[in-house]
Amino acid sequence: MFVAIKSMGLLGLDAFPVVVETDISFGMPFFDIIGLPDAAVKESRERVRASIKNNDIDFPDGRIIVNLAPADMKKTGSFYDLPILVSLLSASGKVKEDISESAFVGELSLGGDIKRIRGALPMCIAAQKMGIKRFFLPAVNAPEAAFVDGIDVIPVNNVGELIGMLKGNAEIKPQRRSIPESEKTAFGIDFSEVRGQFAAKRALEIAACGGHNILLIGSPGAGKSMLAKRLPTILPEMTQEEMIETSKIHSIAGELTPERALITRRPFRSPHHTVSTAGLAGGGTIPTPGEVSLAHNGVLFLDELPEFSRAAMEILRQPIEDGTITISRANASLTYPCSIMLVAAMNPCPCGYFGHPTKKCTCSPQQVTKYLSKISGPLLDRFDMHIEVPPVDFAALAGTEGGESSKDVRERVNRVRRIQNERYKDTGFSCSAKMTPGAVRRYCVMDDDARELVMKTFDALGLSARAYDKILKIARTIADMSDSDIIRTEHVFEAIQYRSLDKKYWSN
Repeated sequence: MFVAIKSMGLLGLDAFPVVVETDISFGMPFFDIIGLPDAAVKESRERVRASIKNNDIDFPDGRIIVNLAPADMKKTGSFYDLPILVSLLSASGKVKEDISESAFVGELSLGGDIKRIRGALPMCIAAQKMGIKRFFLPAVNAPEAAFVDGIDVIPVNNVGELIGMLKGNAEIKPQRRSIPESEKTAFGIDFSEVRGQFAAKRALEIAACGGHNILLIGSPGAGKSMLAKRLPTILPEMTQEEMIETSKIHSIAGELTPERALITRRPFRSPHHTVSTAGLAGGGTIPTPGEVSLAHNGVLFLDELPEFSRAAMEILRQPIEDGTITISRANASLTYPCSIMLVAAMNPCPCGYFGHPTKKCTCSPQQVTKYLSKISGPLLDRFDMHIEVPPVDFAALAGTEGGESSKDVRERVNRVRRIQNERYKDTGFSCSAKMTPGAVRRYCVMDDDARELVMKTFDALGLSARAYDKILKIARTIADMSDSDIIRTEHVFEAIQYRSLDKKYWSN
């Protein structure tokens, strides 16, 4: 007997339909899977056979051929176990319910439990677009898939439970969507905990308003990491579209759990400086997302930037500009989104005290130059803002008066982002930092004094074309914070000071 069961495949961020075709005919016992399966898919034969036997079901006799169509696409992963099992039971007459509008994915244990898989969310989204009415998947993955509208997500714990439903002897209610309380509660840290550093906090607020990349330079203990780790507490709220897009990437990486089924806060990724290029950009035989993609719509924080390998740092240059990263391998070439805020922190020299007002630097000029030269000019140019974080004096540390709370700052950031979202509607970007060169000319309208100041600064500082655009983008954000449609002189002055620190440290 022949049957066809719907399932899904996964290639990068996108899912595609797979039909599990099963034919059982008379002949010597034989069980084979065709259709370009990888090793994990071929091993499904033994997992399916053991699951059927251990649930007191007779394994079908005869010659069994399972074809995964389309046969010209490589099938990877263990989530074909469940549709193969259902197709065998259906072909042997043990399941008679109409499942033509259902799709199945899931990995089986030898005992028949249905185990967690990666990529459930993008597969459910693709199934809904195909017109599938019911999507059967592991119960542990159901909370993330439940955020897809227009499809019933059926959580299944084991084979016995599934067969009972398909025979009409039991009922499994569709998964209800819910955001865990842990995702709704406040952050455990707050901007008000940072003593002093008013200029740095102002810079971070500007960066949050416009989505700008920022480099923090200062001596050890000045508060660079503390400031960066509190940046997510003032970032604007995510839209529903951003939540789904970001969650798809984390689903593929296997980082979603029932307790964290949807990414509702902007990601904050802080890889250690020993991270490899593949860990940062993504990789593998079938490329999976790296840290730069897992930070999509959020922050990628690189602490102790010069300690990262040169290859790891330079691999960020193209993704920062394009907002996407393409990973090419012999088996596939995949593109993942990576629209991020890049935040980095570093010391000004190996000992950390070059330029410190009270502590003497023990590094030679050659050591300082060698240390700073680890940051290439092209990478440095991609930071919109360069901020010096000075040491905090005793009065600021010992004072009892706290600064503004993250809640207050975030309200201002949300207001500015609403202005930018409205201005850049239907342009393909949503904040000033992502403006194209054409959009910079269109939206960064200056008065005559501001234009003259930019012209003089361009010649005096020897700015690159990219630095010129970034100054205008920062000035546009500062003008929005001041509720000004026109970029004025004071906005340009403040923007320029955030692009002049490289002249102090990297002038030679």
